[in-house]
Amino acid sequence: MALEALTKHLSYGRLAVACCVLAVLCSTAAIAARYRSSRHPPPRHEHSHPIPYPNLEMPLQVSGSQYEPLAWSNVAGWSADDHLAAYKAFRTSCKPIAAQQGAPANSKALGSSLRDPCRIAKGLALSDGVKAKDFFEQNFVPLRISRLGEDAGFVTGYYEPVLDGSRTQTDVYNVPVYRRPSNLFVRGKTQNSVGLPNGGAVYRKIGRRKLVPYYDRGQIEDGAIAGRGLEICWLKSQTDLLFAQIQGSARIKLEDGTTLRINYDAHNGYPYTPVGRVLIDRGIIPKDQMSMQKIREWMEQNPDGANDLRRQNRSYVFFREVPLSDKDEAVGAQGVPLTPGRSIAVDKALHVYGTPFFIAGELPIESEQSKTPFHRLMIAQDTGSAIVGPARADLYFGAGAEAGKVSGRLRHDMQFVMLVPRELDPVARGHKLPVPDERPSAKIAKLFPQTEPPKDKPAAKAADVPTAGIAKSAAKDSGTSAARNPAAKDAAAAAPAATTPVAQAAPVAEPVPLPVARPDIPQPEKRRFRRYRHYRDQ
Repeated sequence: MALEALTKHLSYGRLAVACCVLAVLCSTAAIAARYRSSRHPPPRHEHSHPIPYPNLEMPLQVSGSQYEPLAWSNVAGWSADDHLAAYKAFRTSCKPIAAQQGAPANSKALGSSLRDPCRIAKGLALSDGVKAKDFFEQNFVPLRISRLGEDAGFVTGYYEPVLDGSRTQTDVYNVPVYRRPSNLFVRGKTQNSVGLPNGGAVYRKIGRRKLVPYYDRGQIEDGAIAGRGLEICWLKSQTDLLFAQIQGSARIKLEDGTTLRINYDAHNGYPYTPVGRVLIDRGIIPKDQMSMQKIREWMEQNPDGANDLRRQNRSYVFFREVPLSDKDEAVGAQGVPLTPGRSIAVDKALHVYGTPFFIAGELPIESEQSKTPFHRLMIAQDTGSAIVGPARADLYFGAGAEAGKVSGRLRHDMQFVMLVPRELDPVARGHKLPVPDERPSAKIAKLFPQTEPPKDKPAAKAADVPTAGIAKSAAKDSGTSAARNPAAKDAAAAAPAATTPVAQAAPVAEPVPLPVARPDIPQPEKRRFRRYRHYRDQ
């Protein structure tokens, strides 16, 4: 009996030990599973909603513009132009275009599409106007373009002034032409950057970190940056400097007979204010008589008024000296020499340098009152802070006083036809776009109108609110209101019964709410089992 009791006691002890071991193993497995789930959360399954149509390239889009595709025969004055001169100006623009690599930095309508026409032009040595005309017609399509809601564009003119100056300050030459100061700061640019943007914020560095707005024109004219060795040369008057800053470049005839060439390099960050507009607003010069010659004459006759007039334009331009001879033309923002009568300045935020524009209309080329026909293919090679919009251009007429007279009297509406590479033909692209689904019939649309469900409470179903119930409820409410208020009873009797048309008309279905997007339901994590190999002691 004692032996049997001892055997039972040992059996119960082994069972208890086995149960304890099993409990420890279970708790360890639960802790390990919780630890794995905390380190590896279950993946979230996002539902991808397929789009109804393929992602195709949209037709040409120029911000704030409207355009109309044309046939070459409908471009007025196209056949009478000197296409060879335009072709030579276009090939000049092709040099920097061919040197570009990869996608353009800014996403514009034409993008890098001019590379193919430039590649073709590089392989051609045309000396015939007819062949040059065929080149443009085979590689481009014409689009009449204008600002949205307008039927024409707007042009002005600019030139390169020829001014007298000196390398040293004298009693005659005492107006400094400044180069870019070292404390002028533009985000994303360094002092080694050539030609800073002509728009945007510009700061003055104080110490290492503090940035404040830069000096305006009045402060600079009063000597804010004088005596720092920034003077390139000296001019006779502030009026000469103002016109050089407006044009963006100038030829300085020095006392020793040599010529100094200066080009735009930076500005002080203030928006450009046309001094001609100030004179018009003050009633000094009528709008129809406004020209650069009129402005210069008034400023020379009114020195005190000229001082105040200049300071209305707080913008100030800094120059750099460029190694150009007297025979070379000014260099535009594209970095190529401009061609008089063929180069234009455009809005660089919308257009790509090298784009051909055919500009047509009448301009006072020969005199202030003349209406000379102007039908000419121009190439976009420059820009300006006042040139804003899809059909806005500044026509370059060369250097000297005569070019200044012509450009100074241009403020006219003109027709703009932009030449677009054939690969961006909006008509061809439009044919590839899918046609929308057919609209439902008027009867189906009336029976099943599609509406958005209310956000605060779910939309009621048509079956839950029958039409007859609505009519009875309205009649009941009307009767109750009449019983309480006799005046309301008389008004109800005078008015036609509201339930009559509802009872006679066919029941109309309630609007069907649009389906609500399915929520994302997290999927349970699949358990992963590891296989272990058990090794026995040999």
